[in-house]
Amino acid sequence: MAKVQKRSLLIVWRDVIFAIFLREIKSKFNDKFGIAWSVISPLAFIFMLSYIRERMDGGDTHGIPTFWFVVYGMMLVQFFLGLIESVSNAIQKNKPLYAFRQVQPISSVIAIAGFELLIKFFVILTILMITYYLHMETQIADPIEVILIILRVWLIATSLGILISLAKCYVPEVGKIQSLAMRPVFFISGIFFSLQDIPQEYWHYLTWNPLLHAVELARFAAYPQYGNAGVSYFFLDSATIICVFFALACYQISWKQAISR
Repeated sequence: MAKVQKRSLLIVWRDVIFAIFLREIKSKFNDKFGIAWSVISPLAFIFMLSYIRERMDGGDTHGIPTFWFVVYGMMLVQFFLGLIESVSNAIQKNKPLYAFRQVQPISSVIAIAGFELLIKFFVILTILMITYYLHMETQIADPIEVILIILRVWLIATSLGILISLAKCYVPEVGKIQSLAMRPVFFISGIFFSLQDIPQEYWHYLTWNPLLHAVELARFAAYPQYGNAGVSYFFLDSATIICVFFALACYQISWKQAISR
């Protein structure tokens, strides 16, 4: 008689997340460009915007090489928007899997969010390798802080993605509102400009945006001479904690009703 091996809940959860993770990798590679497009797209924007900004600044933007000024803005903002887009579709995308008792929506959220984070680190490493071979000036004064800022952005975007994903289960039209609401984020989060480019009396119109704080603080962590005027770690940390708490609370309350709709 065959012996039935019992697995703990944690092991089952790990296996489910890993299986969805592999499924996500397979779906990305189905495209002709595959994951390579995740590198080509931001690089094209970075070189284009850095060229335009260099024509304005002469290659140095508030103490940072213009190329790296644009890199930190573009990478964090594209990561934020792309992650929200992926996570907001996670629950609906994997809905057929919830027929299995072991699979819960949070598993697909973690798998997809983890996959997007892994891709972003791969893109960053690729950019670092390209700049090394091109002998471009590179400085990261506090790499640990830069990584922690990326993780904060990851948590905020994942939390917002969960909230939107739950909302879509009740009101599918939320997806259309999402696309409209996210477009301005690309322009108000400091990709092409710095707070130092704007008169101080107008800062309060922009500093409510935690993503702008993340972009400016990442530049400051890499190049301390850039400064951190107008932004704070406290605001970014507070926004991260509030978003995570609110997302998990809403998920705990509504996930069963959401997947049954």
